Amino acid sequence: MKKMLLCSALALAYTLSAQAQVNTQTQTPNIQPEAASGYSAKTGHNSAKFSVAAANPLATQAGYDILKKGGSAVDAAIAVQMVLGLVEPQSSGLGGGAFLLHFDGKTVEAFDGRETAPTEADENLLLSKDGQPMPFYTAVVGGLSVGTPGAVRMLELAHQQHGKLPWASLFEPAIELAEQGFEISPRLYSLLADEKYLYANDAQAASYFYLSNGQPRPIGSRLRNPALADILRQIAEGGSKALLEGVIAQSIVAKVQGHATNPGKLSLADLSNYRAKQRDPLCSDYSASGKSYVVCGMPPPSSGALTVAQILGLLSYTNAANLQLSSGKDGLTSGNAPAPSSDWLHLYNQAARLAFADRNQYIADPDFVAPPAGSWTSLLAPNYLNQRAKLIAQSPGSAPLKNAIAGQPQGANLVYAPMAEQSEYGTSHISVIDAAGNALAMTTTIESQFGARLMVDGGTGKAGGFLLNNELTDFSFAPRDANGTPVANRVEAGKRPRSSMAPTLVFDKDSGKLLVSAGSPGGALIIHFVAKTLYGSLNWGLDVQQAINLPNFGSTGGALMLEENRFSPAAIEALRDRGTVVNEINMTSGLQAIQTLSQGFFGAADPRREGLVLGD
Repeated sequence: MKKMLLCSALALAYTLSAQAQVNTQTQTPNIQPEAASGYSAKTGHNSAKFSVAAANPLATQAGYDILKKGGSAVDAAIAVQMVLGLVEPQSSGLGGGAFLLHFDGKTVEAFDGRETAPTEADENLLLSKDGQPMPFYTAVVGGLSVGTPGAVRMLELAHQQHGKLPWASLFEPAIELAEQGFEISPRLYSLLADEKYLYANDAQAASYFYLSNGQPRPIGSRLRNPALADILRQIAEGGSKALLEGVIAQSIVAKVQGHATNPGKLSLADLSNYRAKQRDPLCSDYSASGKSYVVCGMPPPSSGALTVAQILGLLSYTNAANLQLSSGKDGLTSGNAPAPSSDWLHLYNQAARLAFADRNQYIADPDFVAPPAGSWTSLLAPNYLNQRAKLIAQSPGSAPLKNAIAGQPQGANLVYAPMAEQSEYGTSHISVIDAAGNALAMTTTIESQFGARLMVDGGTGKAGGFLLNNELTDFSFAPRDANGTPVANRVEAGKRPRSSMAPTLVFDKDSGKLLVSAGSPGGALIIHFVAKTLYGSLNWGLDVQQAINLPNFGSTGGALMLEENRFSPAAIEALRDRGTVVNEINMTSGLQAIQTLSQGFFGAADPRREGLVLGD
């Protein structure tokens, strides 16, 4: 336990002062994750020996089968990820990256498979010829946004340390499904129908996903992917080297550099030289309802764990702990289920805006950017959080904090300009606990829905393949402010873009017992989806399914976003009466979580997506 405890407004071109860039409540970029595809109530799943939760039933089944054969949590996650890349290609796959948090019963480890910028990239990568930030999709669609994919090499590293079954055997479920085909799910169909760029931009993807008239292949039709089956066989036999060197790598680079209108800079050397990293997890103490916890997550380049911990920590210095879920008119959801009250949301909104101001000021790839005051935990120091929390307006009926600007931990220097809000998308999440008690939380991504809208057949010449990421658009489009001060999260060669992914493991502080594995997709909103689930479980005593089911909410620095049609008119009116800018939007989380019980496990999947939990 030692390591654990130590542990789009894109047009905004920095023409305002640093403070003015972050002090508005009214500007909110288009940060909605993947489109909604319905809501299906779920009750959770009890198991005694092991549990796996993933975003698609076929992927969950693959993980279950591996666990049933005696595989480890890492073994199961690899099988799940390979199937997800086939059946949920819009979110993750071989062409993307991932963060994995692992617990072996004694130690928490953090595996970083985040994509990297090409060696030929520089800070002006995402600027138009006029020197202004590109419109988001101008940058996304094509080769320019593609970073070096890292998920497979990271999984290989984790398997070398924690795998039990042979590497090649973990690819068999995905290979079989790719060859025999799988039925197109309602969610995949709806996202293909909603997609504006894939069909027109890439012939390989168009012929695979769509009919000749441009309509998606129908729900329930069988989709076979012979190209991916061949590619998976090569990786099963040759490891990550088969993906990042040789014919497959050549096909990736040709696709990126050969794009007709938006070529990228990714090279064969970038692929072959990619290295996954092990980092110390970022763990912080948290107290709720008289109990003490340790909450562990990924350190930078992810901002997820830090920002979640800041929000929870800031709330600890407010009256939030005295505000329970409300079953009165003000706190009811539109379906008459209990929900956070407007008073609690008032506090959360301000805590979130303060946390995101720090995120935009400080957090970036630690191999390029030093943490404030020499340690990322300076942003979680009790004295610092207490000082920041004093900015939160708490009195009854008070207007919310007007200006949310970054703080300055003791000993920290403000050497970077704050990053303006911009769109973040994508991702999928996997949680697993195996029969030996090993646990993991892994969040995996190709960023935007269908990534860069480029499908690679790996040189097979067959139908299908896998999609490439657009992860470079997670860097700041504007590299400097009006005074020339650099942004911490600007593009630099070999750098990993800041992420919001927040795979999380929660422990009882006194005993060291694992309590929860959780995470979600959703771009910048991941932070709020995870914070909501942790707060609901640890503070309000909900099981993880009940906590996931709570309506979504959050702010990335601008307006308070509330999940549309989930909050009562009375709650919304009460917030607006206080001066809070409220936007009701589609907030399609995809939370997966597993909690440990006195005997066995209880797993939960988000009713907003197709996720499933299985276990014995």
